[in-house]
Amino acid sequence: MKKMLLSLLAVLCMTGAAAKSVYDFKVKDMGGEEVSLAGYKGKVMLIVNTATRCGFTPQYKELEALYKKYSGEGLEILDFPCNQFGQQAPGSIAEIHQFCTANYEISFPQFDKIEVNGEGAHPLYVYLKSQAKFGGFDTTDRTGKMMDAMLRKKDADYDKKTDIKWNFTKFLISRDGKVVKRYEPTDKMTDIENDIKAELKKK
Repeated sequence: MKKMLLSLLAVLCMTGAAAKSVYDFKVKDMGGEEVSLAGYKGKVMLIVNTATRCGFTPQYKELEALYKKYSGEGLEILDFPCNQFGQQAPGSIAEIHQFCTANYEISFPQFDKIEVNGEGAHPLYVYLKSQAKFGGFDTTDRTGKMMDAMLRKKDADYDKKTDIKWNFTKFLISRDGKVVKRYEPTDKMTDIENDIKAELKKK
C-alpha cells in the first residue's frame, strides 16, 4: 500500500497535479541541461510559448522591450518555443535562438522546445493551465475575432477547454511562484505591462 501511494505521488508530481508553485518544476535549457525554476525565486516571471513563423512573432520585440525596462526590478521572461500550432516553430533550438537574436535581439532566457498540449505536454504547462484557464478572446478586436472564428471552426467547444490556444500565450507569475494571470496572444501588451508593474511593487 505504501509503495502504491509513493508511486501515485511520483506520477502526480510528474504531471504537475501535485505542484504548489512553478518552483517545483525543472525544464531543459538550450543545451539540453535540466534547470530548476526554483532558481527564479523572488522574481516576477512572464512565461510564454513562442514560434518564429507566426503572425504574432513580432511580439518578440515587445517582450524584449519589457525585459530591458523591468529586468533590473526583478522581471524574468522565460521563452519556450513550441511547434504545436501550425508547425510555426520549425528547426532546432539553436536555429530558433539564432533567428530571435538576429531579428529581435532578445536577451531573455530561451529554453528547449516543448509541447504545451496533449499527452506530451510538459508538466510545467499542465500546472500552468490548471491554475489559469482560457478566458476567451476579445471578439470586439479584429484579431481576437479572427482567432475565435478560426478555432471555433475546428472545435465548436474550444473555449470550454483549458488548452493553450496558440503561440504567444503568456502566464504572469508572482514573486512566490504562483500563477497570477493568463494572457492570450491577442491581449494588449500595455495591459500586461501594467500587471507586471503591479507585481513588481509587491515585495
